[in-house]
Amino acid sequence: MSSLLLLAVFEVASFAAAAPGVIFRPGAWYQQLDKPRWRPPDWLFAPVWTVLYASIGLSGWLVLIEAGIAGAVLPLGVYAVQLLLNAAWTPIFFGLHRPGLAVVAIVLLWAAILATIIVFYPVNAVAALLLAPYLAWVSFAAALNMSIWRRNRSKPMLQGAR
Repeated sequence: MSSLLLLAVFEVASFAAAAPGVIFRPGAWYQQLDKPRWRPPDWLFAPVWTVLYASIGLSGWLVLIEAGIAGAVLPLGVYAVQLLLNAAWTPIFFGLHRPGLAVVAIVLLWAAILATIIVFYPVNAVAALLLAPYLAWVSFAAALNMSIWRRNRSKPMLQGAR
């Protein structure tokens, strides 16, 4: 039973990274931005992130179960950093309206996800592979973030975001 409780803790921690999205909504500011035609529809983001957050939580739990607390300190430390960077992107982009700064944040997030995969793999290959779709989605999100920033950086509302 304690293993299931630990899984629940990892899932809660993972989904907690999405909490800023409740406060910092896209809203009118985002709607009026010039966005590329290849941007997915808004309704797609919530289901994709739901699956990804569930996988992120499961991944962390698998590493803890496999390595134990002492053996998982470094991998779970890197894991925690990527969760914090994940949580930081939304307030930067949607809260501060700073797509340029959000590009920096998402590049750091991408690197942290890759580092998590690298440190997870020797401990539990399945845990590492569970993060591959997350890395792929964040790669796409980074391209989208960069495109939005480039398309809108000359607009007065984004002058401070260069």
